[in-house]
Amino acid sequence: MNDLSTIQQITVMALPLVFAITLHEAAHGWVASKLGDQTALRLGRVSANPLRHIDPLGTVILPLLMYFTTGFLFGWAKPVPVDWRNLGHARRDTALVALAGPGANLLMMLFWGVVAKTGMHLHGALDWAALPMIYMGGFGLMINAVLMVLNMFPIPPLDGGRVLTSLLPERLAALFSRLEPYGILILILLLVTGVLWQLVAPLVNGSQQLMAAFIEIFM
Repeated sequence: MNDLSTIQQITVMALPLVFAITLHEAAHGWVASKLGDQTALRLGRVSANPLRHIDPLGTVILPLLMYFTTGFLFGWAKPVPVDWRNLGHARRDTALVALAGPGANLLMMLFWGVVAKTGMHLHGALDWAALPMIYMGGFGLMINAVLMVLNMFPIPPLDGGRVLTSLLPERLAALFSRLEPYGILILILLLVTGVLWQLVAPLVNGSQQLMAAFIEIFM
């Protein structure tokens, strides 16, 4: 997207970025409601309305600032509240609720990949529609891959950390969960040192290539 102006880049990025972050959170609440906890549902957080999930700093300002200064995207929405005590099978259901967010990102990768591929088919005939679809779809594919992989990083309170906690024997899980108050600090340290991107980049690139290959089969 280097050939686009700053305003054009923001326009292309806004919709995929906001929905990538907010639908990730809504998916946590939706799965939690199906498994017995209605906290998020009662608070109106099981919704596709981004306004219910947006954190001005984490959803808008920080991701755009990081993208234009470092080329790396990092952000968050307001966490969806889940009362784990209401879940029928605490360890299993905790893992399922955690997996819902990255699962939503995987589905959005498919959606934006189809948008980009459709734009490619229209290119040359309807460029006024094709080019925005290609740019927006490509960015949507990328940002959802980043959020899916990053959130599966096995550090609590990230989704991958919650899944790992659910899989570990109870004694080890209790010890591992003590990392949660320091998880974001660990993540930021890995981010600023460049280690985080070295770890997740192969998985981000690989997941995009796999999704593109999958879409190519059917389109």
